[in-house]
Amino acid sequence: MTTTNITSDAGTAALLAAVEAGVRVYDLGRRLTIGMPQSPNHPPFWHALPRRHGDAVRPDGGSAANDIITMGTHVGTHIDAFSHVSQDGRLLDGSDAADAGRGGRYPDLGAHTIAPIVRRGVLLDVPAALGLPDGCEPGYEITPADLSSAADRQGTPLRPGDVALVRSGWGRLFDHEDRTRYIGHTTGVPGVGEAGATWLADQGVHAVGADTIAFECLPPGAGHSVLPAHRVLLVERGVYIIETMALEELAADNVHEFLFVLSPLAIFGATGSPVRPLAVVARV
Repeated sequence: MTTTNITSDAGTAALLAAVEAGVRVYDLGRRLTIGMPQSPNHPPFWHALPRRHGDAVRPDGGSAANDIITMGTHVGTHIDAFSHVSQDGRLLDGSDAADAGRGGRYPDLGAHTIAPIVRRGVLLDVPAALGLPDGCEPGYEITPADLSSAADRQGTPLRPGDVALVRSGWGRLFDHEDRTRYIGHTTGVPGVGEAGATWLADQGVHAVGADTIAFECLPPGAGHSVLPAHRVLLVERGVYIIETMALEELAADNVHEFLFVLSPLAIFGATGSPVRPLAVVARV
């Protein structure tokens, strides 16, 4: 049997050289904490210690603690699998949504089918493009023109296979002392509507993400009553959605293009997965 030196491959060698030269990693995931803002449609995050240090002590004096967590798969920063949304009883592959989930699992379109993502990422900083230092207004619909303007202003046109992250500025409210502010049921939440979702899909993107609780424009008082962007992306066009992202640091540093890295948990048959996405850039 022959072996291959990993550094003999030119592409791998270039990647290793870039890492050795120094990179900066931006953490785009939210910290998971009890009581964090989330959609009311999903089970909340909970964390406890069923065994604490001292509950059991080994003969040599050693002790171990361990945890238990419960949460919905669409709580905190997460990615939607194609089994998450149906339209008129059908999923992305045309299968009957009810039949596809019999037994409580989606074997064909579940989270376990989402391959790890290592792709070009682009931050579309909409407030910067629109001259809104405090972010988009509550309930504002981000249009194709807004998305195109952001890409043009930054000099980062989208390419097929990219991951497009849409910043509305709403993410600054995630850690607000009034956690209902981020959910925005009464005020509405800015986001991409049906037209914007169609525009993104037309660019050939592999996945999209946002700093809001749902990748949608949520009008005041409407909540999650209708989700047209989800329909377009997950059911009609086959584009993954990542929600509740931390994008403020990228925007503050004017980082608009980067290596995007994300690996979902391979939860068999699940409709989504918690994730901790990363943006990697060369250190200058």
